[in-house]
Amino acid sequence: MQDRQRTHASAWVPATDIYVRGEDLVINVELAGVSPEDVNLSFANGDLTISGNRRPGLDTESDSSFYVRERFYGEFRRAIRLPDGTEPSQIAAVFDNGLVEITVRGGGSHPGTSRIELQQRSGGATTRSLG
Repeated sequence: MQDRQRTHASAWVPATDIYVRGEDLVINVELAGVSPEDVNLSFANGDLTISGNRRPGLDTESDSSFYVRERFYGEFRRAIRLPDGTEPSQIAAVFDNGLVEITVRGGGSHPGTSRIELQQRSGGATTRSLG
């Protein structure tokens, strides 16, 4: 198996669920095997960035021979655009058992959604709903 060096451009991206709970936007980021000290959260220009590093464990020692290796190690990065007007004071994060739960208070309230006409190249228009 060939190990490839990862860069910011090829950093692995953790699995993420984003949903609404009441009026809040909730973001769950799966970071199993990552130490809380190796996780960095930042918020700038409307973007929430989760980054850090998953360090190889004892199972990756040089004398190990893998048949299958599906977990990624090294740097990771995930950027999520938050709703317009979000302030840092609305954002809270908790790390528990390899899961980071980020809550954006008031971020789940949706202003009215609009219908956008979807044109088909083969002919007539179709209307699709956002939201």
